[in-house]
Amino acid sequence: MFVSRLILTALSVFLISYTGNAQSPAAAADSLLVRQNYTKLDRQIPMRDGTKLYTVIYVPTDAGSANRYPFLMERTPYSAGPYGEANYPKTGPGPSKALSQEKYIFVFQDVRGRYMSEGNFEEMTPSLDRTKATAVSGKGKKSGPKTNVTPATDESTDTYDTIEWLLKNIPNHNGRVGLIGISYPGFYASAALPGAHPALKAVSPQAPVTDEFIGDDARHNGAFFLLDNFAFMNYFDAMPKKPVEAYDVLFRWSPKDAYQFFLDLGPIKNANGPTYFNNRGRIWNEYLQHDTYDAYWKSRNIRPHLKATQPGTQLPATLVVGGWYDAEDLFGALRTYESIEKQNPGNNNRLIMGPWTHGAWARDNWSQFGPFSFGQNTASYYRDTFETPFFAYHLKGKGSFTAPEAAMFDTGTNAWQTFDTWPPKTTTTQSVFLAPHGQLTTTAPTASESFDEYVSDPAKPVPYTDGVYARRNNQYMIEDQRFAARRPDVVTFISAPLTDDLVVAGPITANLFVATTGTDADFIVKVIDVLPDDAPNPAENPKGLTMGGYQRLVRAEVLRGKFRNSFEQPEPFTPGQVTEVRVPLNDAFHTFRKGHRLMIQVQHTWFPLVDRNPQKFLDISAAEATDFQKATMRLYHDASHPSKIDLTTQNR
Repeated sequence: MFVSRLILTALSVFLISYTGNAQSPAAAADSLLVRQNYTKLDRQIPMRDGTKLYTVIYVPTDAGSANRYPFLMERTPYSAGPYGEANYPKTGPGPSKALSQEKYIFVFQDVRGRYMSEGNFEEMTPSLDRTKATAVSGKGKKSGPKTNVTPATDESTDTYDTIEWLLKNIPNHNGRVGLIGISYPGFYASAALPGAHPALKAVSPQAPVTDEFIGDDARHNGAFFLLDNFAFMNYFDAMPKKPVEAYDVLFRWSPKDAYQFFLDLGPIKNANGPTYFNNRGRIWNEYLQHDTYDAYWKSRNIRPHLKATQPGTQLPATLVVGGWYDAEDLFGALRTYESIEKQNPGNNNRLIMGPWTHGAWARDNWSQFGPFSFGQNTASYYRDTFETPFFAYHLKGKGSFTAPEAAMFDTGTNAWQTFDTWPPKTTTTQSVFLAPHGQLTTTAPTASESFDEYVSDPAKPVPYTDGVYARRNNQYMIEDQRFAARRPDVVTFISAPLTDDLVVAGPITANLFVATTGTDADFIVKVIDVLPDDAPNPAENPKGLTMGGYQRLVRAEVLRGKFRNSFEQPEPFTPGQVTEVRVPLNDAFHTFRKGHRLMIQVQHTWFPLVDRNPQKFLDISAAEATDFQKATMRLYHDASHPSKIDLTTQNR
């Protein structure tokens, strides 16, 4: 798998910076090429509070009065290595071959408390409130809110101080700086925007971690993403107390079947047993201890801070990038773009969304995912059309950058489309209603009482994927859902064959009327494109799948039911009482073709992607095995309780 914030193999993040350890003849040649064309500098750059951040700098060997280069920087918690001025990366040194060939002064920095940098690491460092008065440091720089101890810092001030140092200490630059990052480094790119240094001209947050409780890595609408966090925090949370070049893991584990492993593990509190975290995972414990959208999570939500802090100024030019199949930070890309748009009228902010998993746009080739072929190399198209020209124009004044406001890939037609806004201006809301006998209609129900009744049993949770996998199956986001449709605890509704194309272009919301015999429940809603029975196999089909009747997952999301009215103040369900539950799903851009059918599935477990809800109102991190209980669920679809899915559809 490629760069992934929530995978044990998070070291693959290094591939984006071409600092992997695998040696091959081609890599050896590339290493020599880097050595011949760049001078490597390792420096410890002091921040305003005296903390030194380890920074690796690659300066083109031809830099001089005739060739002044801009800086292109990545700030990362995943290691800026290789360390030592005699040690060059195997490939690169830029984030892509094209950017390396363009030549920049490439800068990689370990953020506070990670790898070789000093200081204390904070998960998703809270941003300073720049609406408050600021104190002036000895160097005449604003140091943030007043403090009687040391200058206040956040990721923006650390970026600011780094840029200031680079401009003063690295010769032969042109005075311009760019910032790029995928996933967690994408967060550091976003976090540099408020109070940005004047020299910071171009920023590209790519799959940026943005709001971990509402929609990114840790939780989705309050529901804890167990599988990813368990694996990732085993590595990421193993932080030494002093700077080091490499991290170990907190524990060894090698499951053959993740579903069975987590089922056998039992309540999530058992993860802190002596075999696993054993209370050594600081961030893991923070995730579980903060069970509501409290000050911990709110302070780590970067969205309210993505705005210019001085009157009459604008943020640097921004290129937000995300993937429709990003299992980690689809929410982050969409909501980062949205937040910048809402808070910065007249901004220079663009959005690119392609058919990518987490960071797949940085791969050499991305022309297929699972059984679906895109008919083009979408990764090289992105780099050649957007990323490379974006930095060349804003940092070098080279060429032009005339990209549209939004360039979006339609996952149903395999075609790029451009828009002046996202979602498009020409959209309407179309409601599809759940109906008796598993029907899905555009007509509101008229029956006086109608519902489906079924049992949700956390002892037999619905798997998130079909098959046995040791780690997360990254293809679950486009997987055939027939395995789930066959289960009695998954309720399925399907439309008649479509008589015209249906283009979903924007957010999706499920409004369900439900009743449960328990006092809490999770609600997972899936939007599915059902291919015709005579659908041909795609030209490239590595698994030889029969595509007729394929139930292609387009979008799915979970809501922890106790947060249905407030993420801050959870509420129990009253057993047997009909209750409205609203489940927000991420945007989609997908054409349901004529002859296809639209399907909705509703279920209450999604395991082990999401931890099991005991279906009892309590702090799940403290639940005992005896707290987990079956619940009889009713999903209503009558005149008084019209359960429906609201789709943002594009007019044509």
